[in-house]
This record gives sequence, C-alpha cells and structure tokens, in this order.
Amino acid sequence: MLRLGGLMAPVALRRSVQSTICVASRSSRSPLLQKPRRHIATTTLPPEHQSFARSPSTSSSSSCSSSASSSTNVRPLAYWLLGTGALVAGMVTVGGITRLTKSGLSMTDWRLQGSLPPLNDAEWLAEFTRYKQFPEYQQRQSMTLDEFKFIFYWEWGHRMMGRFIGLAYGVPLVYFAARGRIPRSLYPRLGALFALGGGQGLIGWWMVKSGLEMDPQQRKEIRVSPYRLAAHLGMAFTTFSLLIWTGLDLLHPPEKASRAAAVLQERLLAAASPQASQQLLQRVSRVRNLGIASAALLATTIVSGAFVAGNDAGHAYNEFPKMMPHAWIAPEVFEWSNFEPKWRNIFENTALVQLDHRLLALSTAGLIGATLVAARRGQVWSMLPSETKTALTATVGMAGAQVALGISTLLLYVPVPLAAAHQAGSLVLLTLLSWSVHSMKFLKKLPAGSAQQLWKQQQQQQQGGTAAVGKVVAEMVK
Repeated sequence: MLRLGGLMAPVALRRSVQSTICVASRSSRSPLLQKPRRHIATTTLPPEHQSFARSPSTSSSSSCSSSASSSTNVRPLAYWLLGTGALVAGMVTVGGITRLTKSGLSMTDWRLQGSLPPLNDAEWLAEFTRYKQFPEYQQRQSMTLDEFKFIFYWEWGHRMMGRFIGLAYGVPLVYFAARGRIPRSLYPRLGALFALGGGQGLIGWWMVKSGLEMDPQQRKEIRVSPYRLAAHLGMAFTTFSLLIWTGLDLLHPPEKASRAAAVLQERLLAAASPQASQQLLQRVSRVRNLGIASAALLATTIVSGAFVAGNDAGHAYNEFPKMMPHAWIAPEVFEWSNFEPKWRNIFENTALVQLDHRLLALSTAGLIGATLVAARRGQVWSMLPSETKTALTATVGMAGAQVALGISTLLLYVPVPLAAAHQAGSLVLLTLLSWSVHSMKFLKKLPAGSAQQLWKQQQQQQQGGTAAVGKVVAEMVK
C-alpha cells in the first residue's frame, strides 16, 4: 500500500499507473505526462551526473537520430584516415625490408619532389659511380651493378611510397575541407598529422646522412645512427597511432560512448549494494588502466627494437631463453668501459640492447595477458561491451604471436621475411591494443565514486516517481 495525499493506493494501482506513465513517455502521446518526468530528471540530479544518469532507453532514443546523422557524415573521414594508416603501416614494413637488405644508403641525395630511377645503362653507371664515393661502398669494395640496382630500387621505392602517402593524405584533406565535411574540432589533429608526415621525410634524410658521413676506416660496419633510426621509426609509429586513434574516434562518436555508459550504469545498479557496485566499477576501470599501461610499455618496446636494428643486435646472442649456451645473461652486458659517457651503453652496447628488448617484450606480453585476466575476473567480463571482449582477446592472441615471431627471428639469425613479419606484427599489435583501449573510452563518463552516486540518484528518481504517481491518482480520484 502507498499513502498519497491522505489516500491509500493499492500496489497494483501504483504499478498500473507507473506503467501507463512509462508507455506514454516513450510513445510521446501525452506531453502532460512527459513534462513531470523531464522535471524530475533535471531537478533531482546534480548537473555533473545528468549526462549518464538518464535511463538507457531515454539516452539512446534522444541520441539515436543525431548519432546516425553524425556517424554517416564522418564515416568517409574515418575510412580515409584508417586507409592512410594502413599505407603508413605498409611503408614502415617496406622501410624495415630496406634496412634488412642494407639498401638505405644506396641513394646519396634527397629531393623534395623525388625523381625517376635511372632509365638506361649510362644513368645507372653514373649513379653507381656516385655511390662508390661514399663510405658504405668503400668499406665493402665488392658489389656488381646488378646488386646495386637491387638495393637502389628498395630505397627508391621506400621514398616514393612516402610521397604517395603524402598525396593520399593531402588530396582528400583539401577535398573534405573545401566541402565543409571536417568538424572544426578535428583541424588541430589533422594539422598535427600533416606536420608529422612532412617531418618524417626530413627525419629520414637526416638519418641517412649519418651513414653517408661515417669514416670507412673504422672497424664497425657502416650503418645509420641508431639514435636517428629510433627517431625515424618512433615518428612513423606516432603518425600511425594518431591516424588509427582518430579514425576510431570518428567511427565511435560520443553518442555511442554515452549509450555504452548507460548500459553499464544499468548493470551497476543491479549489484547487491552501493559498495559492491563501486567495487565493480573500479575493477572495470582497472582493465582500461592496464590497457593504457600495456600500450605505453609496447611503445617503449618498439623504440628499443629500433636500437636493436640500429646496432644490428639481432645477429648476436642467437639463443633463447638464455643469451649464451651456458649463461642466461651475456658477460658483455656488464662491460661498460667501451662507451663514454656510461649511459651510451644502454643504447649502443649490443648485448645490453638485446637484453633490454627481450625483457621489455616479455614484460609487454605479460602485462597484456594480465589485462585479459583482470577482465575475466568475477563479473567484470559481463560488464564489458562485446567489442571490448573481442579486442582484448585478439590483442592477447597477437601478443603471443609477436613473441613467437621475435624468438624465431632471433634463433634463425634474422631472415628477412621473418624479421619483416616481426616488424609488421608490432603494427598489428599496436592497432589491436589501441582498439581495446579505445573501446573502453566510455568509462570516462563514469568517474570515480559515480557508482554510489548512481544509487542515490536512483533512490531520488524512485521518490520523485512516487510523488508523480500520487498526483495522477489524485486526479483520477477527483
């Protein structure tokens, strides 16, 4: 029984009236009944929580039309950026093959607009003669013209692919801007991507020059500076990550995150108590935090891989899990007297560089696995969207495959196809991990302490609903 304005209303009548209010508000047939409902939602809730405290049905219906139109408008932008990201991934892979085939120093000049390769024997001989004046050939002292053509075409193709990516990004950018299809909020990020792409060519030439200026009489093999190689690769991965993340932002507009937050809110309110609800939200948020930490550790591992490549460290200590047949850690790791200042050992000591990469790679795989374990614990898995579950599972599988590729590359003494697959695998893993973290972006709409606040809001809404039913019943009695 319910007391309303001095009257006693049966529970059955209360339920009947409540169901009538709900049906009327959803069908929009009675503005009179909708008005108290909107008034309750805006007066009983603090402003900072109104965005996610509405019921899932209300939030989804109010954002349905806007979400459909906005996602349709920006979807071509998303495909353009994701497609450009795929081209960047291809260029990074080609760049890895260019390094593995020792082709990077075959072109001894750089032009902004690019140039055609030699078209006849005379031009090839002239290009080969120019190459002979630089340290790499002077150290090798043995190369045929056909061998030079092979490495030249790899480097030329790598550079021309970069220019093609510039067109693939710049031409649609101008088109979408001229048609007014780009949201204003997106211009700063697109400008940053344009700057990264333009700077990448300059960084690449700066890297190549380090190899062209080395002393051919030194004992070390002529190659580019590992520091400049790491800068070149790091910028490429930064550009790739920003393209993928921006594309995901456009494919998943804020309305979708609001709906996902509303669904999670409903599930949290089904918990046994406010405390249980809050603990569950913390566990779900921990999954995203672990994903972000995994991404940061993966980025560090990728940069360390650049130093492995720059020091040719993959051709040493080709044992696993031990570095040497009778030693887990090679003695050279502790020989810090060869480099001054001492910190250079971290980036130039072949043994230490490889050990660092091993430890970082295994730590990254372990943290990614821990992220999935945290997601599978208790009721957390049921709280996550299906997209997040798919992304996390795929990320863990790819992490295992990437570790297997790395170990195989080391044990087989760095064969070009396997090493290229290992570098491409890092791009796939970064993509899947970015997708996993991005799919949990809706958790930003449920800040810390919001679960208990939701319980209070639910009680306030129930009390407000009771008052509304009382008014309706009073009108019916009259």
